Amino acid sequence: MTGSHSESGIPAHFFSRADESPDENFYAAPRFVTHIDEATITSLTRFYREFLPDGARVLDLMSSWISHLPPEKQFSRVSGLGMNAQELAANPRLDDYCVHNLNRDPDLPYPPGEFDRVLIAVSVQYLIRPIEVMTSIHETLSDAGAVCIAMSHRLFPTKAVAAFQSISAEDRVRLVSHYLEAAGFSEIACHDRSPPHADPLWLVVGWC
Repeated sequence: MTGSHSESGIPAHFFSRADESPDENFYAAPRFVTHIDEATITSLTRFYREFLPDGARVLDLMSSWISHLPPEKQFSRVSGLGMNAQELAANPRLDDYCVHNLNRDPDLPYPPGEFDRVLIAVSVQYLIRPIEVMTSIHETLSDAGAVCIAMSHRLFPTKAVAAFQSISAEDRVRLVSHYLEAAGFSEIACHDRSPPHADPLWLVVGWC
């Protein structure tokens, strides 16, 4: 990584975007669409089945109208944080939700130790202060908690940060792993769960 650097050691230009207008404008209208194809959604749900224990307190971060959770699994709480109230209200798996712009305020509006698992599904590419967000996630998790960040190759090009549009998939996985390491996570692991002839699926998991 070369060029001017932020305190995290990542080039500052990695987090620039074509559209720097307020994110609230972009997300004002609901989008009831999926951002990965059905086979990839099935693969993500299968991974969640392994990753999410029964009865866990789950936070679906950067959430929308669907969370891809295993339908047979029961959790003590599923909370959603996202940018559009209509999408969040339509999500049948959420017990509660809040509208919150992480690019404006990276601190999660939850007390320490509130959740056992945090999920970010195909949205990490929109964070302009990702290490601050990951640090807040770490604080919000229980002592044995973990975060799972799922990535694919689709994005809104005007709102995704430059890094996710200019570096390889392998380097994007390394970058997200660095986010977690810098935020204090340990036992960071990467998984390729890409189904054949479908959108790719890469997962980065970190434990407290």
